[in-house]
Amino acid sequence: METEILLGLRQIKAISDYQFGKEITDILFDNLEQINFRRSPKTNKIRYVYYENNLLLTLRPTNGFFTLTLYSAKKLINSTTPPKLRVVVLNEISDFIKEGRNVFCKHVVDIDDNLRPLDEVIVVNQDDELLSIGKLKIPVSYAKSFSKGIAVSVRKGINKAKI
Repeated sequence: METEILLGLRQIKAISDYQFGKEITDILFDNLEQINFRRSPKTNKIRYVYYENNLLLTLRPTNGFFTLTLYSAKKLINSTTPPKLRVVVLNEISDFIKEGRNVFCKHVVDIDDNLRPLDEVIVVNQDDELLSIGKLKIPVSYAKSFSKGIAVSVRKGINKAKI
């Protein structure tokens, strides 16, 4: 049983290293005793990762990558400097983004230059307050320069769920 847990931890840390980088993995998995996971009943593959009974990450079965949760986004905001993994938007549209609306290019103020299309992102306002989580739809250079189109497809706004 313990070997299974250690192998599961190794697997989720390896995926996180590849997807987010070692720095982010160290932040997300800072206390391994508090990490547990739930497997899919049909495939027995890891599906959900929890930290102290809070959902930290969800493993997408379609591509094998993690999706961030509002809990993990808050944890990363508290431990990294902007704009790491973030898309910074104008303060004026914060309320719309909190409700789960998509982020348009014209509202992007700053963005992590290391992001690629389809990467998981944290959407914050200019005061670095968490607004939502989602997926970057276009390259960073386009998100900075375009005045039309969706930059981030928001999955969950902060007003739509409890952290």
